Amino acid sequence: MSAEVAPLDPAQRLKLGPREGVTYPIVVQYCGNCTMPLEYCEYYPEYEKCRAWLEKHLPGEFEQMKIKDEAAGVDGTDDDKKRQKRGGKGMMKIKKKEEVPKKITVSRAPRGKKKSVTVVTGLNTFDIDLKVAAKFFGTKFACGSSVTGDDEIVIQGDVKDDLFDVIPEKWPEIDEDYIDDLGDQKR
Repeated sequence: MSAEVAPLDPAQRLKLGPREGVTYPIVVQYCGNCTMPLEYCEYYPEYEKCRAWLEKHLPGEFEQMKIKDEAAGVDGTDDDKKRQKRGGKGMMKIKKKEEVPKKITVSRAPRGKKKSVTVVTGLNTFDIDLKVAAKFFGTKFACGSSVTGDDEIVIQGDVKDDLFDVIPEKWPEIDEDYIDDLGDQKR
């Protein structure tokens, strides 16, 4: 007969307060890449980036993780069993960046009878945060500015001509040659 382990009684298992053998406060280390506790990095879609960050910033923890990975490989458990296979909230989807030509377009669209707005698209191709850019345009031109689409900023008023100077001044990686004027557009 095999030896059976007696389960803890419910009163012992649900006991409040500190437990024996545990040092308090419990210190949890977090990954700088996925911002999760280190033991959850292996479930993150970009696990290799987490490993690289861990190797650079926490070499001791990286060695322990490497030993665990090697032990798991010897045991015969493979990575597919650990990862969630179906969709759902458990796994974040990695967006594939398509190679889009880097170009910014500036146009003016009518708003009402006499008023107009300036529409800027393409800042996303230069990895510029659109919310930050909209805030900058709003303060620079003393007007309203908002992000309206995936890669579109609408600035109230006709500031199209000023943008050719302001954008390269604020973001030096954008040359004036990358900015196209589409003229007047219909909304």
